[in-house]
Amino acid sequence: MKKTTPNSDELVIGSHTIKRGESRKIDLPTVRLYTDTNMSIPIFVKRGKKPGPTVFVSSAIHGDELNGIEIISRLVNSKAINSLRGTLIAAPMVNGYGVLNQSRYLPDRRDLNRSFPGSAKGSLAGRIAHQFMKEVVEKSDFGIDLHTGAIHRSNLPQIRANLDDSVTFEMARAFGVPVLMNANLRDGSLRQAADEQGIPMLLYEAGQALRFDELSIKVGFKGILNVLRYLKMLPKVKPRKTADVEPFVARNSGWVRATDSGFVIHKKELGDRVKEGDVLAEIKKPLGEVSAQVRSHADGIIIGKQNIPLVQEGEAVYHIAYFNKPRKVEASIETMQDNFE
Repeated sequence: MKKTTPNSDELVIGSHTIKRGESRKIDLPTVRLYTDTNMSIPIFVKRGKKPGPTVFVSSAIHGDELNGIEIISRLVNSKAINSLRGTLIAAPMVNGYGVLNQSRYLPDRRDLNRSFPGSAKGSLAGRIAHQFMKEVVEKSDFGIDLHTGAIHRSNLPQIRANLDDSVTFEMARAFGVPVLMNANLRDGSLRQAADEQGIPMLLYEAGQALRFDELSIKVGFKGILNVLRYLKMLPKVKPRKTADVEPFVARNSGWVRATDSGFVIHKKELGDRVKEGDVLAEIKKPLGEVSAQVRSHADGIIIGKQNIPLVQEGEAVYHIAYFNKPRKVEASIETMQDNFE
């Protein structure tokens, strides 16, 4: 387990010292481009005058996943954090190389989120991972990492985390999304590295790569504020007249794959409740003949789907989460959507 972060008067990140009551924008230097252009991880630090936990919020570890950049932009410019207790460390663009190239990966084709905790003398990915761990993650008590679906794939707003840990579970509930996935730790992921340091961490998944999705951004922004309030870093607010979003933990999930190649006509969308055997999509040949149907393998809720209308046989088309009470989950999803209209 992680030792409690000392509530010292000074926090040091790189060559910068931030005292209580101060806010600071920091450029944390990373490996230069071969054009001799300097690169850095932009970081915003806000320290409240009163002691409290330290929370990091990160995004764009995959460089084409952009929603989190806008979520953090809204967070650091929000009046809501003016009354912060403790410390907020926000890193909107961990993989600037990927953002430049509109790519999930680093220039060495490595996945940064499979390179943690990294090494000071390792690959490009390993060096960035090591620096982010040393300067940000290891100085935090809690973390929230922001992601989207892959290119041409959308995810319903959801939290993935180790829900067997009671602290992480309560953070996930506080975030305020209908779908909570009890996700296994992946080797080399930031979440695994944080877990090994005893740092409870949430992974927020919503939207798709290379696109801003307003619902995903609004839900993510509010969710982070909800977690900060749960951790008593922000004061509670008066309840609004909007209905509460009830969270549900998925028992399991699985991808439904195309049984033929062709053009996809979707019949179901994100958030829809489906039953075993329901037709999710039709696959057509170029002249319109239906060659196959994509059917649900079980009762559940669609939490991810392919958007591009072209599909190869065996390609994943729908991601379905399985719940004990899918009807209630569907109602909670509708509540979330209504709250942010």
